[in-house]
Amino acid sequence: MVLNRAKVRHLLSLLATLAVVTVPSVMLAQEYVPGEVIIKLKGSGKTMKAQAFIGKAVSEKAMTLKGSYSGLNMHHFKLGDGQDLEVTLRDLRNDPDVEYAEPNYILKAPGQVGQEEVISMSDVRAQSAVAASSTVGTLAQTNAPIQLQNAWSQMSSSVSPVVVAIIDTGVDMNHEVFVDSGAIWTNPNEIASNGIDDDANGYIDDVHGWNFAANNNSPMDDDNHGTHVAGIVLGTTQDIAAFPMQPAAIRIMPLKFLDSSGMGTTSDAVKAIYYAVNNGAKVLNNSWGGGGYSNSLLDAIAFAYSRRVVFVAAAGNSSSNNDVAPTYPANYSVPGVISVASTTDADGLSSFSNYGLSTVHVGSPGSSIWSSLPNNFYGRASGTSMATPFVAGLAALMLRENSSLSAYQVRELLFAGAQKISSLQTKTTTKARINAYNSVVAAKAATGDSSQPSFAASSREPASAEVAAGCGVVKALIDDASGPSGTSRNVAFFGLLVLFAAPVVVALALRQSSGKSRRRFPRYDIASTVRLKVGDRELVGNVNSISMGGVSLQTDAWLENGGVVTMSIKSPDGREEIQVGGKIVWSEEKKRYGVAFEGADSSSLNSIARWTSGC
Repeated sequence: MVLNRAKVRHLLSLLATLAVVTVPSVMLAQEYVPGEVIIKLKGSGKTMKAQAFIGKAVSEKAMTLKGSYSGLNMHHFKLGDGQDLEVTLRDLRNDPDVEYAEPNYILKAPGQVGQEEVISMSDVRAQSAVAASSTVGTLAQTNAPIQLQNAWSQMSSSVSPVVVAIIDTGVDMNHEVFVDSGAIWTNPNEIASNGIDDDANGYIDDVHGWNFAANNNSPMDDDNHGTHVAGIVLGTTQDIAAFPMQPAAIRIMPLKFLDSSGMGTTSDAVKAIYYAVNNGAKVLNNSWGGGGYSNSLLDAIAFAYSRRVVFVAAAGNSSSNNDVAPTYPANYSVPGVISVASTTDADGLSSFSNYGLSTVHVGSPGSSIWSSLPNNFYGRASGTSMATPFVAGLAALMLRENSSLSAYQVRELLFAGAQKISSLQTKTTTKARINAYNSVVAAKAATGDSSQPSFAASSREPASAEVAAGCGVVKALIDDASGPSGTSRNVAFFGLLVLFAAPVVVALALRQSSGKSRRRFPRYDIASTVRLKVGDRELVGNVNSISMGGVSLQTDAWLENGGVVTMSIKSPDGREEIQVGGKIVWSEEKKRYGVAFEGADSSSLNSIARWTSGC
């Protein structure tokens, strides 16, 4: 059957109608700060070429430099009045000195899933006195059997505290739980209130961290979220309901990048990560996410990994599969990242928790967790935001006992010490929930490794207005219809193949209608077969990369004959193979041909999403 353009338009319309229900939320256009871009230049930072680029951007393009991360050769710009973001991004991506350019995406805390039992400090002291003789008191942060108290019995004395950065909405540093324990980190090289950047780190009077949302030295919490998270981290290392309070075994570095509404930007998240690493934090707690793929955020996390810093991230609170619908930063495949699901006291998967057999690593208590709230209050809250700081606190305990461990070793030892539970058998890579005692004992016995597996961030450019989606280059096509002599004939065809599933088609349409910048989907390099049937002839080719998106098809050769594409695709590790087929269609809006896989089964599409989600 020959597909005419009217039929194709009807097909695309139908696909869009059907896919509104099925498109994963991550596929929708990302929110971003209007008129702001993040650019990474090729090569190392602090070069004449970088300085020349910045000078040109400021003088010729009327852009304002808002910040630089010289160690990453990354720069944050605000566009001049009247400059079009998409046009600017396209021009920047065509610049030979630019590795990538992307909007300044908006991020957010997933929030707490309800809050209950808010109590005052006086009530805590009273209840603590009653519960003092109980091994699991009424004010235990969690009743899940993660063996915290047994882990505390293994703690060494006279050990330098490990610094944990709370990258969040800030921390109420005046809360008695932090003041009495001395838990808040103090910058040893900064003199308070003298108006001088004493340690030359670019931040004036950053005695106790920084507020990147407001660009000042007061990272106080105006939302509750960060203070609750910080209390859980501290409570993983000691009993925060025991009075008088014991001296803290760790230090909390408050880094505020989320505002009072729980919203923040990629540029501020990158600044916070960069600050934390450069100022001595060994564990980064990230109880936030939900944004899409960002090159600059991935680079910052890779930078932390290169400095042997553990990055702990919340899997998300959407009850969804991160293998299929990635949640960032939890889904980045950096070997130092730990993605955390939430479990209940009874070791079930919390009803709200995201999961993912390939992308979510370990479970941790996150249901009805008791912790600190601003203004000397306490309360219970639920969420993967609450599960994540238990893991961050445990990682800090492990490093406290063995400071020679790499970030990768901490992650692997924590996984090895985790306890298998039935509810996570198909939900996390370890199939297990954290066990503090096992992991601390393993850390004490381990030998530190001076090296760790290498990781190099591979940039993925956001899709421009001119490109339909990600990539999937088809090359070396051969006509497999043998002639009388039995030999194959070369076909003079050099084109690009679009890999479109129905949900992807509507996602692209939504991106177009939103008028916002888009990104290419993550991709993997592969070596797979493509078979194209045109009439009684079959063309055979190879695809060298794949994503959940694709690129445009630049030929009329197949459409007129109603071409059908069948792909045999192998996974990056070669262990799986799927068959996906579809027909060539025309997009009137894009003025391009593509392949619509409207008949593909969900398992095939889920496989593609899973293969590409972590790159």
